[in-house]
Amino acid sequence: MTNANTNSGNLNPLFHPAAHHASPDDVLNDRGLSVPEKRIILSSWASDMFAIESYPALREIPGMSHPIRLADILAALRKLDDGDDDPPRPGGTSMRLRRPWAAALRRAA
Repeated sequence: MTNANTNSGNLNPLFHPAAHHASPDDVLNDRGLSVPEKRIILSSWASDMFAIESYPALREIPGMSHPIRLADILAALRKLDDGDDDPPRPGGTSMRLRRPWAAALRRAA
């Protein structure tokens, strides 16, 4: 299988994560990487740039001898999110006023 979107001949294998990691689990278990670094590697692997034409559920990573399932990459990213010690950011759903004209009246007063 080849990916028409990727030209692995231009990549230096010493600086490419696939030269050091054979799977998403290898990335997760690498104690030398920070959580943001792991997220960057896994997110780049999940990119459509590495999708195998006619096999969108697989990713062909330059420097890796075998394709990786997108589902495995996404599962690894979820594990990173589950292990994240940071509390969720405030916000989310926007707050709506029941009577928008009431807010305008309060401002005018």
